[in-house]
Amino acid sequence: MTRRQHLLTLAASALVLASAGAQAQDTVKVGVILPMTGPSATTGKQIDAAIKLWLAQSGGKAGGKKVEVIIKDDAGVADTTRRLAQELVVNDKVVALAGFGLTPLALATAPIATQSKTPMVVMAAATSSITEASPYIVRSSFTLPQAATAIAEWAAKNKIRKVVSLVADYGPGNDAEKFFASQFQLNGGVVVEKLRTPLRGPDFAPVLQKVRDAQPDALFVFLPSGQGAQFMKQFGERGLDKAGIRLIGTGDVTDDDQLNDMGDVALGVVNAHHYSAAHPSAANKKFVADFQAAAKFRPNFMAVGGYDGMRVIFKALEATKGAGGEALLNAMKGQIFESPRGPVLIDAQTRDIVQDIYIRKVERKDGQLWNIEFDVQKQVKDPGKSK
Repeated sequence: MTRRQHLLTLAASALVLASAGAQAQDTVKVGVILPMTGPSATTGKQIDAAIKLWLAQSGGKAGGKKVEVIIKDDAGVADTTRRLAQELVVNDKVVALAGFGLTPLALATAPIATQSKTPMVVMAAATSSITEASPYIVRSSFTLPQAATAIAEWAAKNKIRKVVSLVADYGPGNDAEKFFASQFQLNGGVVVEKLRTPLRGPDFAPVLQKVRDAQPDALFVFLPSGQGAQFMKQFGERGLDKAGIRLIGTGDVTDDDQLNDMGDVALGVVNAHHYSAAHPSAANKKFVADFQAAAKFRPNFMAVGGYDGMRVIFKALEATKGAGGEALLNAMKGQIFESPRGPVLIDAQTRDIVQDIYIRKVERKDGQLWNIEFDVQKQVKDPGKSK
């Protein structure tokens, strides 16, 4: 190679490196950790589809930069979540972490968010205390106390006096049990028995027999997303629906993702939640139509948590021109917007979501089962923090 050829080669290499550097500066990365496999895979599937929809609608740009979303599968294992979060922060230098399908996965990541000063958007996990585990956590999903206190209020006003509660035995279940009982008893009701099932591989037959023996007016239920169909099947097989025991709960048990597979046993179940695919707003009708056209399945409450979480990140990046850290966190606080679920506020003080909680009943319309809203509690803050 001649000296001139050598110089040309060096110049070309420098140009490539400079171009790569400029490209890197024009791109910001967001790391999303979801259970794409394992028992909570439906949560990952819903949020992944919602993120893809947001990216398609937004053009994948914010604050003048391209936003690259890196999705990692933790299979619902907390040690894996923690390792993936560390890799995303150290190796990929993401400006935000997001996702987190279950409470233990969010809590495992909280110290990494704090140490690296990386904003962390919780799109699914719903234990009240999560946002207190790090000052860098913002939530776009919901909390169990929001839904549990709402259905407790409704039950006490509708001639339900004697209840058995049944929850999955982990953080959100403990929250649901505690906040339902406190609100229900405050309004004159009685919780005659509190039952819990294991988070993994629950068999509901033994606890349902206890419910039948107790003969309450109603059974209050919280189960994580994905367990509703199995529970409803066993509820029907045990004949509790025909024994005069009403079924009430948080909206997880009549998850839109599984509702059509539950059959007639689900008809008439009254529950409280922040999102129904049947929510009759123009924003939601467009969201559902676009989501189903792209994903080929119905969105549920996990999907709307992921969709709104991406919105919170993108709008904050627009405000900071792509900067991360404390500036990005501050730009997430106080956001007010119209979600497919209704009006939403990210509380600047708690970093938790403030939203309407709807009372719904499962009905059949046009040959499909839906959670039809018939009452609402407006702008509900997390009761776990407002006391």
